[in-house]
Amino acid sequence: MRNHRKNTVLAAAAIAALSLGLTACGGGDDATGAKDAGSAAASQSAGGSAAGGTADQAATKGGSGSAGGSTATSSSSGGSSSGSTGSTGSGSTGSTGGSKTSGAAPACAYGDVKITAKKADEVPTEHIVLTATNTSGSACTLLQYPLIAFGPIQTAKDVPAVAKSKPAAPIVLKAGEPAYANVRVALGGAHEDNKVVGEFNVNLFSADGPAEGSIVVKAPAGGLAVDEAAAKTGYWTYELRNGADEF
Repeated sequence: MRNHRKNTVLAAAAIAALSLGLTACGGGDDATGAKDAGSAAASQSAGGSAAGGTADQAATKGGSGSAGGSTATSSSSGGSSSGSTGSTGSGSTGSTGGSKTSGAAPACAYGDVKITAKKADEVPTEHIVLTATNTSGSACTLLQYPLIAFGPIQTAKDVPAVAKSKPAAPIVLKAGEPAYANVRVALGGAHEDNKVVGEFNVNLFSADGPAEGSIVVKAPAGGLAVDEAAAKTGYWTYELRNGADEF
């Protein structure tokens, strides 16, 4: 009886030990699974962080790209600005140079022109037309009006100019080109103050007043009956103009 109970106790102990072993083995499996699950979660978290970091880096790079784009835009704007400045500079410099060149013809000197006189188609003769032709070979500016002396230069009366005949701009003559001036020499008919001249003197203007030297002009055939008190001259013009040159 005692042996049977002992055997029973031993069997129960063995079963208990076996159960504990099985429990211990099962607990190990759970721990390993939990550990594996934790490791997986940690890996996922790390992966997410890594992915997030990669995304952040991409965003940062994208931001840098935007900044680069802005810089490129600024550079483009700067290029446009430089282009505009260059165009303006070139245009301005070219416009200014052209203006200076256009007004460079010097005043005609007495040796630059040939002057001839022709009677107007009228009887008695009251007017003559002076023609000044540029013989210098280069352009020159014929200023103001002819300074006429019907007699000795030192004593002859100055012949006044008629203001309404003045042109809007100075007369620039290219080589070989003519200009004209209408001149009244008398008021018609015989007069005791008239004097007959076979030639007379014409001076030109320089930029600061009467020029040096005079041109001796031959009178038309038969000479001119001149009344110095009535004499007047028109300004030099490219062509005679009705109204402005009639006096």
